[in-house]
Amino acid sequence: MKFMKLGSRPDTFYTTEAVRSVSSEVSSDLIIQVKGSRYLLHKFPLLSKCLRLQRLCSEYQEASQHQIIQLHDFPSGVEAFELCAKFCYGITITLSAYNIVASRCAAEYLQMTEDVEKGNLIYKLEVFFNSCILQGWRDSIATLQSTKAFPLWSEELGITSRCIEAIASKVLTHPSKVSLSHSYSRRGRDDMSCNGAESLRHNKPANRGWWAEDIAELGIDLYWRTMIAIKSGGKMPSHLIGDALKIYASKWLPNISKNGRDHKQAASDSDSDSANDLTSKHRLILESIVSLVPVEKGAASTSFLLKLLKAANILNASSSSKMELARRVGLQLEDATVGDLIIPSVSYETDTRYDVDIVMTILEQFLLQGQSPPTSPPRSKLGFERRRSRSAENIDFEFQESRRSSSAAHSSKLKVAKLMDVYLQEIGRDVNLSLSKFIAIAEAIPEFARLDHDDLYRAIDIYLKAHPDLNKSERKRLCRILDCKKLSMEACMHAAQNELLPLRVVVQVLFFEQARAAMAGGKVTELPSNIRALLATHNIDPSRPPAPLSTSSLMPADDQWSVSGLKSPRSKMSTLRMKLAEDDDLDENDLNPDGIGRSSKLKALCLLPARPKRMFSKLWSTNRSTTSEKN
Repeated sequence: MKFMKLGSRPDTFYTTEAVRSVSSEVSSDLIIQVKGSRYLLHKFPLLSKCLRLQRLCSEYQEASQHQIIQLHDFPSGVEAFELCAKFCYGITITLSAYNIVASRCAAEYLQMTEDVEKGNLIYKLEVFFNSCILQGWRDSIATLQSTKAFPLWSEELGITSRCIEAIASKVLTHPSKVSLSHSYSRRGRDDMSCNGAESLRHNKPANRGWWAEDIAELGIDLYWRTMIAIKSGGKMPSHLIGDALKIYASKWLPNISKNGRDHKQAASDSDSDSANDLTSKHRLILESIVSLVPVEKGAASTSFLLKLLKAANILNASSSSKMELARRVGLQLEDATVGDLIIPSVSYETDTRYDVDIVMTILEQFLLQGQSPPTSPPRSKLGFERRRSRSAENIDFEFQESRRSSSAAHSSKLKVAKLMDVYLQEIGRDVNLSLSKFIAIAEAIPEFARLDHDDLYRAIDIYLKAHPDLNKSERKRLCRILDCKKLSMEACMHAAQNELLPLRVVVQVLFFEQARAAMAGGKVTELPSNIRALLATHNIDPSRPPAPLSTSSLMPADDQWSVSGLKSPRSKMSTLRMKLAEDDDLDENDLNPDGIGRSSKLKALCLLPARPKRMFSKLWSTNRSTTSEKN
């Protein structure tokens, strides 16, 4: 820490009966009242350097031996006044980054300018401030911190702005050229005096983000202004700005528990003014951090943005801050995890455990990103290739870049689809989650982004278990989002015995499973025309092997599927016939135009034997005999 000493006389101030006096052969003739403290001093040394005291003494002439001066609006404390008084007496004083602001404000108030005497205190303070304090890293930060005790005076004297500019310039300078001063004294390194030689060899920062932890000590107002100055320089990479904001948030924002109910209950139990003030302070910090996040994608990690969003929910931040965070997360949703998206709900209007609405907003922001460019460049109408110009080469380069961007966007949608299906499994356990919200999230994912529906089926199964009171129409509505032909063989085996599923879904699963099994053996080279037409209406290829079971789910052990101990095909058929017998309340609107009810068609489909290969072989032989007779 840099310091400066002024004066050469020893300290002769002493206290007697709560009055501060100076040991001198000359009797005192001036009493100054400052902040409840009384000083018994001499006019000559003080009035020779303090213009304000000169004017006050001339205005209030008193006949008594001691003239009393009241300094009611003195900006600093008694320590700063005493420092100025000692300077007038020539007593040694020590100036540093911790007392220079208070001393500068006091000297300005007392008008200790060059007009009164050459080499006065204001001049010396300014020289020390500009040549030493602003040149050091830690000194600038310590001085800036001390300005919060005198905000108006510090702004008027330009101390705050000059400290911020000095800090920003050092952040934007190459680390090897920065004099860190007291910054690393916490590691056992101290500085020399202002006139001494300061070694930079041991004070070089390790990386370009060396400054973030130090400026995190500033209050939010000064920190915000400092970060704005750093960002306006235009030289700092956006990801370093994001890292600095993360450090500041971890230092000043409270830890947010995963269960927001605890915080909401604590807030309702504590209505004290101190608790409200603390919440307001945290809200201001959070909203300021949000306003500082760089606009570039990836400047702040998705996990950090979602933590801010959780804090914004709990602290009841402004809607604009929440929407900005949702928009930013939507731009990089593919990097999120399920744990990040579990945002506790703190709304008093709903009993749901999770804030599903904000996640839906994030998903919408993700899907609103740009459309994919064309998949191939325009072909030349001529049959031969001419020599291309440089502009044509640039167009091809831009096209290749757009192809890469399109591929990345497609890959992102695949990741987000998998992420949202696992997220549905997590929130599906909430008994208060409405069916419409569950379906809205599931349907928002584009169809092409789900390569298989295994994770979606898991989510539906969990939701059905957590909501046993769903009626038949609600279960049908839920299962309409499921594509049975995109289920793996293991998922089909589980779904065929799932008594929570609507009958129609079970029948479709059995049909697709047995149709694929019929072609998997290789004994049947071609299906009859009526079977092929039925499969074609569902856009499936029975000869294609089923997709492997997805293992990305983070489900508990009791929610995992088990294929051991499954019922035999005969028992599955018997279970299905029993369900058909109980299903007497099918919708009357399920009649086809030809008058044949769907229930009869479903029953006919369920009459498929347990060994489909033999059935399809029999159908195939029948068709062949019919064809030979016609010939």
